[in-house]
Amino acid sequence: MNCEPIGFVKSPVIEGVDKGWGKIISELHIKQQFEAGLRGIDSFSHVIVIFEMHKSSWNPETDLVRRPQGRTDMPYVGIFAQRAKHRPNPIGITAVKLIEVKGNVLKVQGLDAIDGTPILDLKPYYPQYDTIDEARAPGWVDIIMAEYF
Repeated sequence: MNCEPIGFVKSPVIEGVDKGWGKIISELHIKQQFEAGLRGIDSFSHVIVIFEMHKSSWNPETDLVRRPQGRTDMPYVGIFAQRAKHRPNPIGITAVKLIEVKGNVLKVQGLDAIDGTPILDLKPYYPQYDTIDEARAPGWVDIIMAEYF
């Protein structure tokens, strides 16, 4: 599979951080050739951004099983039980608030991607499809996410 970016993120954040993403306002600059594909996206309050975590690395010895955010108060869990950036395939996915659409630029809030991040795809957020009412997660997730968004 070969994925070519459909655009790039413009963000005030230039290095990955583990908290404070909820208030970050970013712009998604979609390539001109895909601008027509944005038609109707402004009718949605939220979109899902799929992106390449282009600055991340992968070392199975340290990243396959690790503590979330490297915190000593977190349990050791496998990479597929967490949303860490150091993954076998550095693909990120985040549902964000859509603030504005102007031409090929989408202004969004809450995207945990740094400046220059390649955007692989956009999807509209469908509450009927993307929300699971009875979802559960272990208690440590609440702790690490308390300051993330």
